[in-house]
Amino acid sequence: MLGLKLPTDPRWADLAGKSIEEILTDHAYCEQKATSTAISLIQNYPEYEWLIEALTPLVVEEWGHFKLVLEQLKKRGLKLGKQRKDEYVNQLYKFLRHGGSRADSLVEKLLFSALIEARSCERFKVFSKGVDDKELAQFYKNLMVSEAGHYRMFLDMACDLGGKEKVLARWDEWLEYEAGVMRSIDVRGDRIH
Repeated sequence: MLGLKLPTDPRWADLAGKSIEEILTDHAYCEQKATSTAISLIQNYPEYEWLIEALTPLVVEEWGHFKLVLEQLKKRGLKLGKQRKDEYVNQLYKFLRHGGSRADSLVEKLLFSALIEARSCERFKVFSKGVDDKELAQFYKNLMVSEAGHYRMFLDMACDLGGKEKVLARWDEWLEYEAGVMRSIDVRGDRIH
């Protein structure tokens, strides 16, 4: 469904299950960054009315997810820790093409966002099946469905804007690159990505 070229290492769920405070903290900041990214796209591409209409509810939803993750921390007597550098996202950012038309630039940013949502969706599925905490398992299963919708939305918007055939060829390049990034990053249980 997601087209990812490399599945998450099975060890990740075990490690994440032993690092609940850290994984929830990282997840909270991922939701915050997703909110900021959607706001940034609206601010930088106001000429695309369809983009504004699609992303405005996404901003609300992602911020709601941030709040839900904070509630999961609080229920467990845990605290939101400090934000850490996201090596995965930083590596993906290096693959963004710069230059070209505004539409080309937006397509790249939509693909970048689609890929992060796809990997998040996959990680949420893996975690929901691997974590012993039943409430947390259901929480991540529910979020997985939402992330899958976000991934599809970003990819569909990119295809509509840039032409399906051309965009899907570029998407395949993104997927190959992302698999390489996943191979290069140590398996850690304190990060969503």
